[in-house]
Amino acid sequence: MQIPDIPATELAYFDPGDGRRIAYRLREAKAGGPTVMFLPGYASDMEGAKAEAIDGFCATRGIGCLRLDYSGTGSSGGEFADGTLNRWLEETLAAIDLLSDGPLVLAGSSMGGWLALHAALSRPDRVKALLGIAAAPDFTDWGYTPEDKEALKRDGKLELPNPYGPEPSVTWLGFWQSGAEHRLLNNVIDLTIPIRLVHGELDAEVGLGVALQLLRELRSADVQLRLIKGAGHRLSEPHEIHAILVELLGLLERIL
Repeated sequence: MQIPDIPATELAYFDPGDGRRIAYRLREAKAGGPTVMFLPGYASDMEGAKAEAIDGFCATRGIGCLRLDYSGTGSSGGEFADGTLNRWLEETLAAIDLLSDGPLVLAGSSMGGWLALHAALSRPDRVKALLGIAAAPDFTDWGYTPEDKEALKRDGKLELPNPYGPEPSVTWLGFWQSGAEHRLLNNVIDLTIPIRLVHGELDAEVGLGVALQLLRELRSADVQLRLIKGAGHRLSEPHEIHAILVELLGLLERIL
């Protein structure tokens, strides 16, 4: 699925109500049309390959596209150490309420998939479909060893090797604690909208078992899992992005 070069949307900022400076990019939808909202993963931002591809895909079809950087990440203000799942969910919901109208499709990558599930539960009148890209609900639970959790409690933060760069991946105690308050798995997840999950067969960060458990526990009867052979967690290779866009197109066709 070839996406032509599209002029970038303007970098802008909004305040969710308490002085935070949250960066976003908004491509307006045609009148009454849907908007796709992309939610990045942990310590990621809205300028990655998947986010750019989704924006370009939307631009060629008159679909709106809303992207944001959580506080402490990307172009947004604040300190990453202050970020919690609850804080970033507040920002996501504020962006939905303040920056968009009409039907929404949420596309969440990794931790963004966890936030997307919560946002869909919180805004059932707005969210009409959901795309999980290597979605990682509850990763503060299953993603850390008992030793990691003890270190977090003892030191207030945990540094682990980062497979994507030289700097370590840092988890702060406040973020880890907020994850316990937002667990979704091991219960019925009360969403009945169309949902598509795209996952890499060899994802070493979010195991396939997480995707299968999510598939089972979503109440919706319209849930499909697309497994990409040989793919890891990032899902940023051209053929992987193509698969993501195919699933997004199918969701849009379901709600238009």
